Amino acid sequence: MIGKLDLYKVFSVVSKNGSFSKAAKELFMTQPAVSQSMMQLEKELDIRLFNRTPKGVSLTDEGKLLYEYVHSAMNLINVGEEMILEFKNLAKGELRIGVGDTISKYFLLPYLEIFHTEYPNIKFKIENGTTQELISLVKLGEVDLSICNFPVDDSALVQIPCMDIHDIFVCGKNYKRLLPQSVSMAELTKHPLIFLEPKSISRKYVEEFLLSKGLRISPEFELGSHDLLLEFAKINLGIASVTKEFSQEYLKKGILHEVHLTEEIPKRSIGICYVKTTPLSPATTKFVEIIRNHRDGSPGTL
Repeated sequence: MIGKLDLYKVFSVVSKNGSFSKAAKELFMTQPAVSQSMMQLEKELDIRLFNRTPKGVSLTDEGKLLYEYVHSAMNLINVGEEMILEFKNLAKGELRIGVGDTISKYFLLPYLEIFHTEYPNIKFKIENGTTQELISLVKLGEVDLSICNFPVDDSALVQIPCMDIHDIFVCGKNYKRLLPQSVSMAELTKHPLIFLEPKSISRKYVEEFLLSKGLRISPEFELGSHDLLLEFAKINLGIASVTKEFSQEYLKKGILHEVHLTEEIPKRSIGICYVKTTPLSPATTKFVEIIRNHRDGSPGTL
């Protein structure tokens, strides 16, 4: 099939030039090689395509009919090659990212801005979900990469940690008065607790840490977003388990107060993951590169 395509390319150039010698020059071939190629094509199609004269060649009626289709096909191939080049050079394309609302708000946005400034013709498709949902999307090929909470236990994925995060407990002014300077986990769990929903990786991580200390929790509130955790704690509905790095606005303004624990919860991270066996598109490769190049500088604190 590849050989036949090459023959059609030669046929198209010969037809355009009306000459084997001119076609040979354009194709960087010898004239005998061009002539031989056209004889082979005529043999395979079992029909004469050219009228051969001392002044050159002209198409037969059958050759004219074939040329209309071959010329259109060659144009489509050329357009396709140009489009591929545009995608490769990031003049066109789409970047499909899976990310949760909180990570999108507090981590992803500055990198989207940098990427869009450098490559304004690349379109974005953003899919939101929990970490488990995002992992499913990336493995199904519905997004190019996901940015989510680690750890993720899946050997099929490349995982690139990008930012350390810390799980803490926060409270409003009413609970601050009730709590001593330093609180044990056992004492903490005696108060009303506000957590993310059970399927959240953040919730599971903190819950597993508490279980390792022999403590089981039964939160008074289970919520679907990190921002709601902060708002519920703000109006003194309980003590909320939150991500410190995503709660700075509330903490710096004194709206909420960090509960000082006698034993800190080990840090974890958020990062990029994608399927090992699937090559990244040029746009995705460049986006990962931008994040990695900014890990030690602005934006964020990677």
